[in-house]
Amino acid sequence: MDEEGKARKARIEQQQTWVDLQVRQAMERGDFDDLPGAGKPIPDLGATHDPDWWVKRLVEREHITVLPPALQLRKDDAELEAALDRLGSEREARTFVEDFNARVLRARYTPVDGPPLITMPRDVDETLAGWHERRAARRRTSPAAPAPERRRRWWRR
Repeated sequence: MDEEGKARKARIEQQQTWVDLQVRQAMERGDFDDLPGAGKPIPDLGATHDPDWWVKRLVEREHITVLPPALQLRKDDAELEAALDRLGSEREARTFVEDFNARVLRARYTPVDGPPLITMPRDVDETLAGWHERRAARRRTSPAAPAPERRRRWWRR
């Protein structure tokens, strides 16, 4: 073995001992105490290998729901008015409804993947008129903010 090979081997051995030293010092400091999952079995250890395990864990952890386009549009249609009521201006509401209509039309002209699409586009002006009515009703029913008390000046007591 030449000098270069011996030096490389010595560096690798030094690196291993350095890593072991760092781990040992961290254990002595207690850096590995109270880690999440400590003392618990590793989930799905020994089960058959699933190449999509990480996607399934991500979906489970983040509570992601993936629906076929037709069902997602039905859900969005049912929640459209509530979503509109959270918007502050007519321009935002109009853009929101137009975007919904564009998604419905796009789904109509793509091949069916899943259940049939029964959602229809919304009439933008009619939907915005309903938005205005709900907004006016909320303003009528919400109590007016009390006027702040006027502070008396110290020289007028």
